[in-house]
Amino acid sequence: MKRFYFVCLFFMVLAIHLVGIVIHNELVTVITKPLLIPCVTAFFISASLFTPSPLKRYIITALFFSWIGDVLLLFQAGQPTFFIGGLIAFLIAHIFYIIFFYRIWITQQLKIKPVLLLLVVIFYAGLISFLLPHLNAMLIPVLVYGFVISTMLWFALHMYLLRYKVAAAHFISGAMLFVISDSVLAINKFYQPFSAASFIIMLTYALAQWQLIRGAVVYIGETAVTPKKQ
Repeated sequence: MKRFYFVCLFFMVLAIHLVGIVIHNELVTVITKPLLIPCVTAFFISASLFTPSPLKRYIITALFFSWIGDVLLLFQAGQPTFFIGGLIAFLIAHIFYIIFFYRIWITQQLKIKPVLLLLVVIFYAGLISFLLPHLNAMLIPVLVYGFVISTMLWFALHMYLLRYKVAAAHFISGAMLFVISDSVLAINKFYQPFSAASFIIMLTYALAQWQLIRGAVVYIGETAVTPKKQ
């Protein structure tokens, strides 16, 4: 039952945060944003508490650095250092998500699908080409971050090969939502700000984290039932 309470708490905090964005109440958004990841983390811990898995440490670490990124980005207005710090924190979070997917890839003996690499390369090249004239001093950081999150997406897309289809659906949708969120953030920051950006960024970001963690809970639970596959 505890996990149900954390589910309700997460979506309640997210709803209040989104309302705060819509009504332009900075106090509400500043208070609620740092609470999103702790709610997801509490859900993950409660849902997988009695299911031992070496994969759990990668998820916890990814969530921790995501929370650091959320906090740092609260202070990014007029402070480029905080934006860079947030970028680095999320880059580290994505690296741990990559490690998580890689461990699943190795354990389940998944095969590389070249078409998925092609799709991700087309996306990465297209977005960078679009943003390139506007990046200036942020060119290298954005190139590196874009490469890392594209790599995370590439690994996540391969999860469709899993026989655990519910977990795979959560993983793929979560990774895609994360990429959408970061892409909208980049377009809003470097190309052209638009009024709905903050709402779209936070909605897709929060749901991305939720889907990834739901996938992790389902996968860890399902593979624990058949330990010989782990």
